[in-house]
Formats: sequence, structure tokens, C-alpha cells
Amino acid sequence: MKILAVSGGIDSVVMLDFLYSTAENRNELIVAHFDHGIRKNSAEDCAFVRRLAEQKYHLEFVSERAELGERCSESVARRCRYDFLKRIAREHDGNIYVAHHADDVVESIVINLIRGTGWRGLAPMSQADVVRPLLDWSKAKIYRYATEHQLTFRQDPTNVEETYLRNRIRQKLRTLPNRSHQRILELYRRQFELRNEINAILAELAPRQSYYPRAVVANAPNDVAAEIVRHILGDRDIHLTRPQLQRCRDAIKDFTPGKYFSLDSKRLLKISKYSFSIESKT
Repeated sequence: MKILAVSGGIDSVVMLDFLYSTAENRNELIVAHFDHGIRKNSAEDCAFVRRLAEQKYHLEFVSERAELGERCSESVARRCRYDFLKRIAREHDGNIYVAHHADDVVESIVINLIRGTGWRGLAPMSQADVVRPLLDWSKAKIYRYATEHQLTFRQDPTNVEETYLRNRIRQKLRTLPNRSHQRILELYRRQFELRNEINAILAELAPRQSYYPRAVVANAPNDVAAEIVRHILGDRDIHLTRPQLQRCRDAIKDFTPGKYFSLDSKRLLKISKYSFSIESKT
């Protein structure tokens, strides 16, 4: 099954129409909408997407509403949305499809650079469990498609509010020459290939298992050790910030046997003499 994340904006509406038009089996398409509850009129977006899915395309529609409030951060809103999408994907044994495009890639790289990203920040939007069919499309191409196919969509007023870093970056990038956009995208493609190669090496070096030898982390340089730990935790959908990841790496290297390192609200790292494992909190 294909779980299509449709917000009602132009990008996701174009993705929906494009995938519907090119699908070999339209019964595999499910439209999913997450209402963050951030804007007062967000329920109107949900109603719009429901009509689009059920009345125009005759597809199954699923939705969920949260009450995150106007002060909710972008990161929290994103995490809640993906928690919903991942749950729907598990229930239907499907893959998540989102409408990120080439301009989004450029924006994300610039934002990551501003925030002092590591090398992975130069290859954003590369999760293996998320499909992005419009990643080679520019925003201009999306607008052309919407016009040619007479698509209607919702306008999110928060997309122009300068309180959000991404919106400020978007305004700045509009003045960037096209050749600069292309250079950033080329950098992204090279980093994406490198990221895949590194992930393959990590998967071979630390395949998923019940226990991991501490030596795999302890004998590696700090940066490499952090990448190994990131891979092991990511395989279990545990994602730490860089400082948290470094503390976790140091715990594996330095903690005495019998000590524990808290990973999140539900899981912890158990340190043994020669190995470490991920356990559930009781």
C-alpha cells in the first residue's frame, strides 16, 4: 500500500493527482491527513482533503487531529505527523509518500548549514522508509502541473510568516541564481550517494542483533563510533541529537558493567563487561 501524506497544499495535491494518474493499481493508494491543531481553521484543510480523496479520486481516507497549539515548534509538529504516518503505514503494511521537491532540498541544506550540521545534513530527506516521488521536481514545475490539470488546493498562511526559519530562508533563496540552486542539488546528489555507501558499511559492521560488542564502538575514532551508535539506534527508530549521541557513545566506551544509559522514555542502554544491549524500561 502507498500511504500518501496530503496536507491540502499545492505540493501534496499535485503528488496525489500525479500518483493517481500513473498508478497501475489505484486500490493501493490511501490518503492520510494529519491535523496538527495549530491553526484555528485547520479542520477546513482536513475536510478539503477528505472531499478530494473520497469524492474526486474515490480513495480510502484516514486522518487524525492533535491539539498542538499555535506555539508548537516545527520539530514537534513534524515528529507528531510522522508518528501518525508511520502508524498508518504499519497498519496497512505500506510505505509513506510525501511531496518534498527539489526546492525543499535546497532549503533544508541551507537550514542545516546555518545550524552547524554534520555531513548528514548535506543529504537530507533520505530516509529509507519514506518515498519522495517529486524530489526531482522544482516548485515551478509543480505550479505548472497544477495549472495544466486545473487542480485546486489550500493555502497555508503560515508559509509566509517570518517567525519560521524555513520561511525566511525561502524568501532569501528566491533571489539565488538558478546555477547556485543546481550546484547545491549536485552537492546533495553526491552526498546522498556517499550516505548510502556509508549506511551499507555500517549495516555490515553492526547488523541488528540482541547484543553488540563494546569493542566495535570503543576501538573506533570518536566520529566513526558516533556513526556506529547512530546506525544501531536508528535501526530501532531511536533518534538522538548530536550531543545525546556523543554522550551515548561515551557511555558505551566508559561506563562500568551494570550501568544504564537512558535513550528515551521507553528504552535504555544496558552496559555489560564486553557488550551492550537496548532494553525496555520497566
